[in-house]
Amino acid sequence: MEASGRQGLDGTKETDESQSDRLPTGRLIAHSTLHVPLTSVQLPISVFLPAIYATQYGLSLTVLGVIFLAERIWGTLTDPFVGWLCDRTKSRFGRRKVWIVAGAVLYTISAWFLFFPGEGVTPAYLAVALVAVFLALSMLQIPYYAWSGELSGNYHERTRITSYQTIASGIALFAVLVLPTLVDRFSPGNDVLKLNAMGLAIVFPTIPLTLLALWAFPDRSTAPVRKVRRKIPLNEGLRLVLEEKAVFRVMLADFIITFAQGIRGVLFVFFVSFVMGMPQLASAMFLLQFMFGIVAAPIWQAIARRIGKHQAVIVAEIGQAAVNFGLLLVGEGDLILFVVLAIVQGLMQGSGNLLLRAMLADVADEHRLRTGVNRTALLFSVFSISSKAGTALPVGVALPLVAWFGFDPAVAVNPSSGLLAVALVFALGPALAHVAAAALVRGFSIDEARQQEIRRELAARDAAEAGTGS
Repeated sequence: MEASGRQGLDGTKETDESQSDRLPTGRLIAHSTLHVPLTSVQLPISVFLPAIYATQYGLSLTVLGVIFLAERIWGTLTDPFVGWLCDRTKSRFGRRKVWIVAGAVLYTISAWFLFFPGEGVTPAYLAVALVAVFLALSMLQIPYYAWSGELSGNYHERTRITSYQTIASGIALFAVLVLPTLVDRFSPGNDVLKLNAMGLAIVFPTIPLTLLALWAFPDRSTAPVRKVRRKIPLNEGLRLVLEEKAVFRVMLADFIITFAQGIRGVLFVFFVSFVMGMPQLASAMFLLQFMFGIVAAPIWQAIARRIGKHQAVIVAEIGQAAVNFGLLLVGEGDLILFVVLAIVQGLMQGSGNLLLRAMLADVADEHRLRTGVNRTALLFSVFSISSKAGTALPVGVALPLVAWFGFDPAVAVNPSSGLLAVALVFALGPALAHVAAAALVRGFSIDEARQQEIRRELAARDAAEAGTGS
């Protein structure tokens, strides 16, 4: 028998089951605010920090690339360990919240040192500050995303959860990015003030927003799950996770998408300043793109509800590839064309990452159904590796590459080969990456029907085991 229901705002039919699973909007907003400190630091680190540390503190592009690359290699070791420990944590507050609190404290302290470096900055100083910031992000991000995936088992409600988080990200990025724009307006060329202003916007909201998010929902991650005969060590747990074909597809697609965004982000200021010849508009153009990114999440939530999450990712990635191919047409003074492309890019910004997180929660259910073990945090730690590697690796790849062709942001006039390298890497690299991500997601197997079947089987098994006392 078909479930009864009513028409939703987006024209789709909402079943009684989906209505009963719907999380309170006010509490969901409060929970989503923790996404502000998680995302507010990412673009300043990848877009503004390398340029400022290079021009104001004398660190070479090659040194910056090596530091960012080394930190990401270290992150591949620490992230799974954090996820593994989080899944095994026992506390009366739940598995997730204790990690979030510790991460928020470390994040606040380390971000202060990164954005208020003082005089005499050395490569070692930057390396230590970056390691501390990214470790703190792991301690915040992995348990938070695991907790978010456990808030609801409803296929579309999980997309709604990540949509609210994406809106919070857009607001956070707007608040952080508007500050460099204001500095450019009232104190042109004052890059140290620009760095400090972004630091203030990142550091001070972290603790209050963490407390608000912790208040929103209980942590039910300690709910009993099927018993296993022995405790599985980290290396074997990782092997079991990585053997999941769905995990591999989601992780690799997220890495490629984030890598594409990172290439575009780390070269954005250089492209606008040197290729287009408009350095005074670099911050404003970046801000424009993310203004439209704020309104994009509800759009992609509606699209995913109609055609499914993985199909929506494919549409978004093909669209982003088209925009990036269009950037090949932008040259010196082409402001109108660039504005149009930036707006379209903003409307699709983050759509793939948003939907992939919701898809990973479905993968976690399938893994728990087959193995009887809740490894949600470990799954999200693997996902975190791909996300953070995709954010940091562009600095280690793009900056040395354009420097090899002769580009140097510290000089007023660059050779044509250097400017051409910036333009090609900025546009063509992300375009090809988005096409590859769309191809990867095309084979994803968990659609809405399969996810609902998984949830029914989990509920039946949990009920049976509860009835037998197992």
